[in-house]
Amino acid sequence: MRVARPLRASRPGVANTQETRRAMARLDSPRVVNIEDLRRLARKRLPRAVFDYVDGGAGDEVTLRENCRAFQEVVLRPRQAVGLEKCDLRTRVLGHEISFPAILAPIGYSRLLHPDGELAAARAAGEFGTAFILSTISGHKLEKAKAASTGPVWYQLYMIGGRAVAEAAIERARVAGYSALVITIDTAVAGARERDVRNGVKELLGSSLLAKIPFVPDVLLHPRWLAAFLLDGGVPRLENVVLSGAGPMVMANVAAALASAVVTWEDLRWLRKLWSGPLLVKGVLTGEDARRAIDGGADGIVVSNHGGRQLDTVSATLRALPEVVAAVNAQAEVLMDGGVRRGADIVKAVCMGAKAVLVGRAYAYGLGAAGHPGVVRALNILRDDVERVLRLMGCASVADLNPSLVDVPEAWRANSRARQSEPARKQ
Repeated sequence: MRVARPLRASRPGVANTQETRRAMARLDSPRVVNIEDLRRLARKRLPRAVFDYVDGGAGDEVTLRENCRAFQEVVLRPRQAVGLEKCDLRTRVLGHEISFPAILAPIGYSRLLHPDGELAAARAAGEFGTAFILSTISGHKLEKAKAASTGPVWYQLYMIGGRAVAEAAIERARVAGYSALVITIDTAVAGARERDVRNGVKELLGSSLLAKIPFVPDVLLHPRWLAAFLLDGGVPRLENVVLSGAGPMVMANVAAALASAVVTWEDLRWLRKLWSGPLLVKGVLTGEDARRAIDGGADGIVVSNHGGRQLDTVSATLRALPEVVAAVNAQAEVLMDGGVRRGADIVKAVCMGAKAVLVGRAYAYGLGAAGHPGVVRALNILRDDVERVLRLMGCASVADLNPSLVDVPEAWRANSRARQSEPARKQ
């Protein structure tokens, strides 16, 4: 397994171009030392509509903020006076060994951030020795994304277009060598993402030139992004949502399509029969739904509120984690996403029972800032931070992390105990 270290490589077999060297120079310390620095660079490079699509949340963005703030409520309890020559950051998730407990989460519309989009992220994940999850709402074909990575690649499914379209995509994923299927269950409709409305995302992705006019000036203020976008062919189609007789779905149609693509527990049972490999259910925030997912055949649970982008004022994922871990009771592997910006966040989640975390915005900022080098820089920042925290905690490996190393608010534990004592609701 190859593990990427400080930025050196460009594309395999391609010369280290002047553009790549410039990107590397922009990303080196002291210019970029944390994820927030990558966020700042992405904000500078991207039009407001594209940046806010990644950066924003639903409603008043309460859950978006709470996802990050919740990590501040968990206190680390280190073991001091421990000398360590090295730390083993490896862990196993669904039978795959990964270099550290972080996996690249599915992000839709990634090709708008950078023309390489999902291909750049998949390649960086493989170079880094971890897994990449491809979104259904991808501008690149799933076969190309799989070929771009040397590591495990999972396919995240929306039921856009109905069962026949989903079944065709799943078969393509199976043939291409995807090793797990991730079912997202929290998108009965698209969340109320008010930044997207104000920034004219629907209009910019649409076909009406007149409707675009109020939002074009900001796009013109980002000529380097615009040139790359136009050279890439403009608004891409969704290459993995192939509608009968119409070809790949137009990107602008997604929000409306989600309203008729809700995944039910019956759909989960159907998918379990269709897919023989590991199956994860993403979007779980309660012990009750975790148990339903396991009853439906899930091998893994992803505690997620969609990064605060769907229903606002739901629980921060870290707060929901104890309840879900207790409900799962080791019958499936538990992962979580939401608000991860530091290595300490990853360590806290693992101590509380997560096998690994999914990182989304953390690498998306890198992708938006500089493409593939930006994703690698984001992963380097997180991995180095995890190793530093482990050393300061007196832990020789990720396997040493356990609940005794964190103080979790008693209210979270009490809520988890209360939920587990409630009788199961009829399904």
